[in-house]
Amino acid sequence: MATAKYCVTALPLLLAASLQAATPPANGGRIRVQLMSRAAVTLSSELPAKIARLPLEEGSHFAKGQTLVEFDCSSYRAQLNKAQASQEAAQQLVKVNARLAELNSIGALELTQAQGKAKESHAEVSYMRSTVAKCVISAPFAGRVAKRIAAPHQYLNTGMPILDVVDSGPLELRILVPSRWVAWLKPGQRFDVQVDELGRSFPARLVRLGARIDPVSQSIAATGQIEAKDAALLPGMSGWATFALPK
Repeated sequence: MATAKYCVTALPLLLAASLQAATPPANGGRIRVQLMSRAAVTLSSELPAKIARLPLEEGSHFAKGQTLVEFDCSSYRAQLNKAQASQEAAQQLVKVNARLAELNSIGALELTQAQGKAKESHAEVSYMRSTVAKCVISAPFAGRVAKRIAAPHQYLNTGMPILDVVDSGPLELRILVPSRWVAWLKPGQRFDVQVDELGRSFPARLVRLGARIDPVSQSIAATGQIEAKDAALLPGMSGWATFALPK
């Protein structure tokens, strides 16, 4: 019984300590902030193949649509050529059987079978074309290579990661603000960001507020954006956002 009493008494104290630790600091309107890319993607292999070309090193810039990975797909291209040859032969057979059917030289069954074979070969060509299209991975957006996971000439199975890439557009600021701030904090509001790694301040504005309040920490996620473009700003940097508190 003594143990049970101790547990019941300690729970409110532990919960209070947890809430206090989870609540973001808001002294003088200062809140910790982290710089994040709008998009960060891990590019993976969609087919089992060997990497033929991986031209960019870590930190390299790339444009949208630029080739980031190229696989050795000689066997897949050969299968596509074979499927195209089969399709041509099947289409020719349909033409011949259709003419023979007009002359009552063959029955409807033979013509139907030839048409079915033509549809099957067409589907095989479409499938092989989609497979060959996966032999090149193009950049989904303009950005930079954050990490090279694979290497040229490495054989990959489906789903194995190759590159981590990040969007090179304006960085977003991820902020966790006290829920009581929603009464006056609105999108478009301006504030300053002191970036720790650079020791400099940048003007920023609030883009949007989160959709729900966390009931444990009594906080809400917010997203901001630094208005100035500066090549020194990198994803993962952190600092302090300073808001002007209402009087």
